Amino acid sequence: MSIYQKFCKEILDDQGRLEKITLDVPEGFNFGYDVVDAIADQEPEKRAMVWCDTDGRERIFTFADVKRYSDRMANVFKDAGLSRGMRVMLVLKRHYEYWFAVVALHKLGVVAIPATHMLTVSDYVYRLKMAKVDAIVCTPDDDVPQRLLEAVEQAGTPCHLWTVQKAVSGFRDLTAEAEQAQETLERVRTETTDPMLLYFTSGTTGYPKGVIHDFSYPLAHIVTARYWQQAEDGGLHFTVAETGWAKASWGKIYGQWLVGSAVMVYDFDNFEPKQLCAIIQRYGVTSFCAPPTVYRYLVRKGIPAMPSLRHASTAGEMLAPEVFRKFTEKTGLQLCEGYGQTETTLLMGNFKGMDPVEGSMGCPSPFYDIRLLGKDGKTVPVGQIGEVVIVPPEDGRQIGVFCGYLDDEAQFRHVWRGGVYHTGDAAWMDEDGRYWFHGRFDDIIKTGGYRVGPYEVENVLMEHPAVVECSVVGVPDPLRGQAIKAFVVLGGGRTPSRELEQQIRDHCNQRLAEYKWIRILDFVSELPKTISGKIRKTELRGTM
Repeated sequence: MSIYQKFCKEILDDQGRLEKITLDVPEGFNFGYDVVDAIADQEPEKRAMVWCDTDGRERIFTFADVKRYSDRMANVFKDAGLSRGMRVMLVLKRHYEYWFAVVALHKLGVVAIPATHMLTVSDYVYRLKMAKVDAIVCTPDDDVPQRLLEAVEQAGTPCHLWTVQKAVSGFRDLTAEAEQAQETLERVRTETTDPMLLYFTSGTTGYPKGVIHDFSYPLAHIVTARYWQQAEDGGLHFTVAETGWAKASWGKIYGQWLVGSAVMVYDFDNFEPKQLCAIIQRYGVTSFCAPPTVYRYLVRKGIPAMPSLRHASTAGEMLAPEVFRKFTEKTGLQLCEGYGQTETTLLMGNFKGMDPVEGSMGCPSPFYDIRLLGKDGKTVPVGQIGEVVIVPPEDGRQIGVFCGYLDDEAQFRHVWRGGVYHTGDAAWMDEDGRYWFHGRFDDIIKTGGYRVGPYEVENVLMEHPAVVECSVVGVPDPLRGQAIKAFVVLGGGRTPSRELEQQIRDHCNQRLAEYKWIRILDFVSELPKTISGKIRKTELRGTM
């Protein structure tokens, strides 16, 4: 029996499809103790993680290893004064130390704040100030430690600083300290409603919002792993995601370990389709999940045989039917789309036992009561577009949906207006009960698997002396799904030129994380606006 069965009750139909699932969350549930340590006690040699990198290094960790290393790191953190409710930022790329560190923080009740290594100094400054970070654990690679040192100084928020694997000036070596730390850890009392994870997600009219999940969150990913990604007990699941993004929580730790699957971690910087396929072949990956961008590249570059692979899934943006067909032709596997948000777990999917349909998000997860509502708050008929909303259970406690925005109660109340959670996503349902994504009600750009708020890019654009007004939108792109396009109104007597266009793009792209780079820039004499002066981005998206 997989350990997840201790925490839920499932009802399946005659074809083995999930009809209903209810969670039984024990008082004080803590993923570190009640899942990781419990498996380590019952099956110490059970494989938890297979890790390799581009230099040919390889490590295989059992659950006993994860328990031991996480306990050691927890003792380092505890000795440094970190305790329940404090906050630690993790900038660890795909290093295996992330799994030890995040489990250690869970055990102590310390809030983990995963962040990508691609962020700029100003990005880190914002997060440090907003979250009042007490410590940082980061990769020693590239110039990440230097950027973080500069950010800490600018933010004026002194905190503990650690790197992993080797010592870096200004940082303590967490790996070395953990090797000397005690292996035994006394259980720290945490509450299920305590904050456990804090992710920053893009906003449309301001800087990124802090999304808070509590200690019940991992259990809601049972459906994600077992019924959508179809991770198997004793199998090896490979989700392509860096640990700084919520997709890592979806596919690289919680649901997978709950259902008994090991996770495949390939530590790379530059995406190369052939390398991913080689990893799948070499280690016998059984289930694979990646954003549409990855599948587009795989189809374009050629897909070799991958006989061990039994299931493939994708989410994050729309995928062309041609990619579905070519992937199936090469592998014999149908791509299963899914849908959810940083604020939630999987809301819809082409689930186990279903015949996936190209382009459809699938059907609602039995874990949620999902409906499509019109502007009048009423359910829309079949075939008509409405907003995807979640109706909470009668007791009002919807496990799997975030418990708050960091220091923004007004925004939290806004998305929960009318007694339901508003996703901001538009969709329609066909006669078979399948949902089809229509678009965002806001202006979030989904590019290459990343979500970018236009405000972040526009704010940097306006710093250029030639720019008097601007607007940023996402436009269709064959590889990225969407590319970031900027419309710029010049001032100060400047006239459009290729040289000025390149100068403005360079100005911005040097100050923005790479996934936020402007790919297209158009000069315009004026921007279309509503009668109240708001820029009509919908109209701009039509001028390509």
